[in-house]
Amino acid sequence: MTGRFKLPIWTIPLAIAVIVALLGWWGNCRVRDAIEVDLKADLSTTLDANVTALQIWANDQERMATTLAEEPTVHTLAGRLLSAPLPSGNFTPSPDAVDLENFLRPRLRSMGYEVAQLVNTNFFITATAGIFARGQFGVGAQISEAHMDKYAELFASNSPVIITPFKPELLLDRRPPPNGANRRQNRPLSFARRGNVSLMQVAAPIRERGIISGALALIINPTNEFSKILSVARRGETGETFAFDQTGLLISESRFDVQLRALGLLASTNLSSALNVRLHDPGGDLTQGFKSTDTNSADDALTHIVASAVAGENGVDVVPSRDYRGVPVVGVWRWLPQFGIGVATQMEASEAFWLLRVVQFIFVILFLSLVLCAAILFIFSYANFTSQQRLAEAELRLKQLGQYSLEEKIGEGSMGVVYRARHALMRRDTAVKLLLPNLANAISIERFQREVQLTCQLTHPNTIQIYDY
Repeated sequence: MTGRFKLPIWTIPLAIAVIVALLGWWGNCRVRDAIEVDLKADLSTTLDANVTALQIWANDQERMATTLAEEPTVHTLAGRLLSAPLPSGNFTPSPDAVDLENFLRPRLRSMGYEVAQLVNTNFFITATAGIFARGQFGVGAQISEAHMDKYAELFASNSPVIITPFKPELLLDRRPPPNGANRRQNRPLSFARRGNVSLMQVAAPIRERGIISGALALIINPTNEFSKILSVARRGETGETFAFDQTGLLISESRFDVQLRALGLLASTNLSSALNVRLHDPGGDLTQGFKSTDTNSADDALTHIVASAVAGENGVDVVPSRDYRGVPVVGVWRWLPQFGIGVATQMEASEAFWLLRVVQFIFVILFLSLVLCAAILFIFSYANFTSQQRLAEAELRLKQLGQYSLEEKIGEGSMGVVYRARHALMRRDTAVKLLLPNLANAISIERFQREVQLTCQLTHPNTIQIYDY
């Protein structure tokens, strides 16, 4: 049908739409590439800044613990306490323990620590001091089994260590029994800070004549500094940096605690996400109503970012994957072997690629507008073609007057119009004069008839001959 149009104008916007589609595809690829490059750089920079700040903070903690452990008064008192026999049963703190308590308490308060513990090389607590250590709580008990590897690392390397956030478990009395007495197994001890809290430790070695005799461990509240360090540099409205352990357990506070409570991932409004949320993939977007059948256990599949970091890999991925809320995110991650934790920076893909969506929206609107314009012009052209075809058929029917076929107009006067015509049977050229429709009244018709009657009476060769009326 296009070939029958004199000017297929509807093809112009359609051709432009095709060009726009090609440009849109090319532009989309280029814009996505540019966004991905910038996104990788920004996320990596944010993670680097947080990791650097975390390392500086950890170095400061180790330095302060070492300085305090090497302080002459602490060194002298700790040496005597570490070499003394472990107390058992009910006991009265020794003068050295009281002196250490009095010396450390104000210093711990000014340095931001809550409790200090002396731990011998057999992993038993020989003395405590600090705000929450009244009554020599825990003295004579063994440290948590979860921390023995870190203390073993300290004793082997002669270097301070950081013990990452943990929940203070219900401590058990594992003191060695007095001679001749029955051994008591796992008798519970009360702990004033047990509950919805998380603690950290920094431990420095105590040396006697170059030989390690034990460690000074300082208890830290990670909420005050550890979690805050990871929350300083955040990108956009949904960017966050968080830390997790080797099981995928979140050990810093999430940016989305309020949302996690609304989604049911935190059972209580008093709970923090730190040490209470495992970073597993729920299988769908929980914020969009997806109902997960997974549990918050170590057997659940971890998110792509966390699983890669736990495997010891460092990387960056701008291909969206689900986070622990099921929301598509992009991110960068790193495993920190010196701490035994992973750190990741991520943000929602919808925010990361908002500019690309704007560009796509503009091109789609432009393409659809051109297609709509082409469709309108096509419909108009088709209607115009149909109208012209009908007009041509009407003109053809009009030109067929009985046995005369009108071929072309050869003249027009005040009353009528003259056509070149041809008789269908005689094959003879004739001239047909028609009275104009707008002049077809009684007077003009009578005048037209008179003209015919008078003209047919003429016989001169230079006049016309009238064959029909």
